[in-house]
Amino acid sequence: MKYADAGVDIAAADAAKQRIAGLARRTFTRGVLGGIGSFGALFQLEKKRWREPVLVSSADGVGTKLKIAQAMGVHSTVGADLVNHCVNDILCQGAEPLFFLDYLALGRMDAALVEQLVDGMSRACRAAGCALIGGETAEMPGYYAPGEYDLAGFIVGVVEKKKLLTGAAVRAGDVLLALPSAGLHTNGYSLARKLVFEVAGLQPETYVAEVGNKIGAELLTPHRCYWPVLKKIVARGWVSAMAHITGGGIPGNLPRVLPRGTRAVVELGSWPVPPIFRYLAGLGKIERDELLRTFNLGVGMILVVPPKSLAKVEGELKRRREKSYRIGRVERGQTGVGFAGSLNL
Repeated sequence: MKYADAGVDIAAADAAKQRIAGLARRTFTRGVLGGIGSFGALFQLEKKRWREPVLVSSADGVGTKLKIAQAMGVHSTVGADLVNHCVNDILCQGAEPLFFLDYLALGRMDAALVEQLVDGMSRACRAAGCALIGGETAEMPGYYAPGEYDLAGFIVGVVEKKKLLTGAAVRAGDVLLALPSAGLHTNGYSLARKLVFEVAGLQPETYVAEVGNKIGAELLTPHRCYWPVLKKIVARGWVSAMAHITGGGIPGNLPRVLPRGTRAVVELGSWPVPPIFRYLAGLGKIERDELLRTFNLGVGMILVVPPKSLAKVEGELKRRREKSYRIGRVERGQTGVGFAGSLNL
């Protein structure tokens, strides 16, 4: 017998890796040493640029959003999702993205599928100035059903030690400034899929008037990357902290950047909630608190801004044509998030 008799096609895997290498090379920055294919990827920091560099790393996945991509045969968007989520996570500590690695596991090698995924990753990496420097593709017949795969990403960035965002600079009186999400991003999909495909009985190609889009396309809307619009603001030291609103929503993520003795007060209704969330809330008759801890509800990133810097931050965002909303403030109190008002659903 040969390995191919067990479902692993080494020749197909080698051909796919050649395509991956070409896509990855387009993202290489000055720090990349060598190419794709070594046992380890190499990256060198520019000595003249950094005085006290701190490396910041993160790892994440795309979750069950992959199920929708697999059902629709559209894979490049989830590749971009993976990169953008990781870039946003390290951005919350002030880090500039340096390099990214991926892990892809699938039941049987599909070169076209792999190329779509890596193309999405490479485009997102180029937009963030981040090098796609390596990764791993695992063919696992019998573990994943035909057409199924899983995806994970790993990122490393760097920040000058004195500019590291830890939340220690947050003070009572700071303003909470929200940047809009593009949709669900990469969280809440297990509930969203149950509501859309089981409760409502829709197909991915079904057009939903309340949403203004085919439901599959709406749910595949890519996770936004906030680095391009925020890098100047971060470099100037205009924010006290930032919170990426992912799993757990605002109540699960905003307290992570608040120091002891401070709490956030969020004014519900101070930002527009996209139609997809209203639609899902109606399908499931979901209560307010459950919505807030499951979905981002239209808020992708929250900036904690000192009053003295607020005009500069809003001015820079306006210059970049980026919408923002003042959604609350920081007060003294027990660490957590309090909500006032009601959601615009």
